[in-house]
Amino acid sequence: MNESTIWWLIAGSLVGIELMTGTFYLLMLAIGASAGAIAAHAQLSFSSQLITGSVVGGLAVILWRVYSLQKLKSHPEEVSAQHLDVGETVEVHEWLSNGTAQVKHRGANWTAICAEGIPQELGIYQIQDIQGNTLVLHKV
Repeated sequence: MNESTIWWLIAGSLVGIELMTGTFYLLMLAIGASAGAIAAHAQLSFSSQLITGSVVGGLAVILWRVYSLQKLKSHPEEVSAQHLDVGETVEVHEWLSNGTAQVKHRGANWTAICAEGIPQELGIYQIQDIQGNTLVLHKV
């Protein structure tokens, strides 16, 4: 099998996985794999192909990270408005010793913490914010 074909298969696989997971970082790595395929088409050595793919993919990841952090800092209210779960309620049955709770929301288990200054009690809480994959709760 041709080296460029392998690179294109890697790029396609990364795009497919990205479509299943929804992370743009895999798409950036697919760009790097595409650069490796172009380097293979240019008849560069395999080590040059690896370097080209790694540099282009790495730079794409770094640039995407910088862009997403800038967007987050410039419009934080838009980012939290995108979370449709903010305002929904969940029930806390038990607080763990590390200050977190496992709550059921939309059919999945989520890690939850209390908002600053809110005591940890059992009962119904409202989702105030989402930090990564952790729900920040406020007592109802």
